[in-house]
Amino acid sequence: MYGLYDKEGILRYVNSDKDACIAYAEFFDLNSHSYSLMLLSDRTEDIENINFDQNQAKNNS
Repeated sequence: MYGLYDKEGILRYVNSDKDACIAYAEFFDLNSHSYSLMLLSDRTEDIENINFDQNQAKNNS
């Protein structure tokens, strides 16, 4: 599983195929200086419980 992060460190795309992540970056005209590609895990069960929702709000009550 690969994750594509922008230069601000925000996760923009996750896919099990490295080439798909690179194609995503190319589609949005991101050059190699404006993103990083990281191997998240080879095991699907390691990422099943990761919540990729950027709009999570904490409940302080």
